[in-house]
Amino acid sequence: MNAPNSVSSANRDALAAWLFLAPALVLLGIFVLYPIGYLFYLSFTQGSFTRGGTYWVGLRNYYRLLLNPDFRQVLGNTAYFTLATVIPSIVLPLGLAVLLNRTVALRDLLRTAYFIPSVTSLVAVGLGFRWLFQNEGPVNGLLSAVGLEPIAWLGNTTWAMPVLILLSIWKQLGFNLVVFLAGLQTIPQNRYEAAELDGANGWQQFWHITLPGLRPTLVFAAVTTAIFTLRSFEQPYVMTGGGPLNTTNLLVFYVYQEAFAQFDFGYAAAAATLLLAIALVLVYIQLRISRETDS
Repeated sequence: MNAPNSVSSANRDALAAWLFLAPALVLLGIFVLYPIGYLFYLSFTQGSFTRGGTYWVGLRNYYRLLLNPDFRQVLGNTAYFTLATVIPSIVLPLGLAVLLNRTVALRDLLRTAYFIPSVTSLVAVGLGFRWLFQNEGPVNGLLSAVGLEPIAWLGNTTWAMPVLILLSIWKQLGFNLVVFLAGLQTIPQNRYEAAELDGANGWQQFWHITLPGLRPTLVFAAVTTAIFTLRSFEQPYVMTGGGPLNTTNLLVFYVYQEAFAQFDFGYAAAAATLLLAIALVLVYIQLRISRETDS
């Protein structure tokens, strides 16, 4: 006799759930799913948003990407920039988190100081770094003071990209530090106490307890840092303009140039679709590893 009532109660709960989810789903569809779908459609077209409109060209834009040496250089720049940023952005915050997780003097002040770059405008930081590394800037002033030749940092094909990488590492340091500190709090303290009783030193505890315990946190930090780095736009826009000789041109900045300087929206959409695919692959890897860790 209670079965119809239980079914109707379940239906009411499901209806209530959908009603509460509806505003979020509508916003998600308007501001996320529709733009992604339109971007994908636009990558198969050519033309502009003028009276002539756009027309279907199929895979031509993707062929142009593969055959364009400038795009291949940009892709190489982005891969180098991402790898060179992600690895230090994991290693440095991890080491600092292990140190700050202990009882040290001014620990709370140091945590706050390290987190400040994460809440600072990237444009403002980029302008600051451009001032530091300009030809007559403080960095070259220090080099001259110790008897070294000044370097045209942002005009040099060798040194321009490392300056952008340095900025990105500094910007990401505080966020990853907080993530690792939170991850360290989840590792039971009794594991370290048992290891000390067994005679394990600090390095052995870090290698056999801390790193395995932080595996999900490491994956999350690596993926979020990689995505942050892949979508980097402000650094080349503010500091180098993609130069010198296209050596600091990154994928998002390249999409911006093709779309809003060359007005080649279909080609730019194809490049942006490729960037989206790379980000989705990274997210899939994170979910896969996290699922294996939980199981």
